[in-house]
Amino acid sequence: MSDSGARVKARAYSADKTLVITSIPFNRNTKRSRLFSWAAALALLAVSTTWAVNGELGFSCGVTASLTQSYAAKFGESARARLRSWQTFISNVRAHKERGHDEQYVLGRVNDYFNFYPYLPDIVHWHTDDYWSTPAEFIGGPGGDCEDYAIAKYFALKELGVPVERLRIAYVLASMRDRTQQAHMVLAYYPKPDATPLILDDAVSGRILPATERPDLIPVYTFNDEDILFRYANASARERPADARQWKELMQRLETELRS
Repeated sequence: MSDSGARVKARAYSADKTLVITSIPFNRNTKRSRLFSWAAALALLAVSTTWAVNGELGFSCGVTASLTQSYAAKFGESARARLRSWQTFISNVRAHKERGHDEQYVLGRVNDYFNFYPYLPDIVHWHTDDYWSTPAEFIGGPGGDCEDYAIAKYFALKELGVPVERLRIAYVLASMRDRTQQAHMVLAYYPKPDATPLILDDAVSGRILPATERPDLIPVYTFNDEDILFRYANASARERPADARQWKELMQRLETELRS
């Protein structure tokens, strides 16, 4: 979200599931209206089974030889090595998990792995204002902006067996030093349904902080495969919006990747 590549270290402050917060690179010219366009973009999030994740969509194990060839042609030959590295990484973390490492270990490894990739604004990378990359596009690209980091981490943790009910992608407003608010996206992990979430944020390298230590972030909505949860002032509302353009398009590209 930054035309200069600058990043902001935002903080989330919520302790309940409706108050998920996070921060990431941003564009100082980002309009507040983008917040509402993203909300509208999540319309059919849980309504339609047509675009439901089927266990392989977005997973490293779904990367085919033809998809690798396609992304090598699109992003350069180095994309092959990056896609293989992603698959090897998932396999290694799964092996450690099977040997007894807990989910905290998995969270740390996944957060660090994806944060290594460069931040690329959509307007530079995709020549459009807003584009939600598939994990393979993010890795092959390489890089992306805040929603791409959050999406890639979300699917990686699902692939590694973390229950979807513990994961929510969070859309927040990050309070800036100049007192403006900038749109941002992060991934929230709930060890228990009523626990304070941990925030996985590409703008905070090497650390996963609880939401209570991210007071500069204002929660707007969170979502996963199952639903979208809006935060309205002092109230919360769980809804199933009517027009999920960005999520729908992401699911369609994931299905295309799996068939390639």
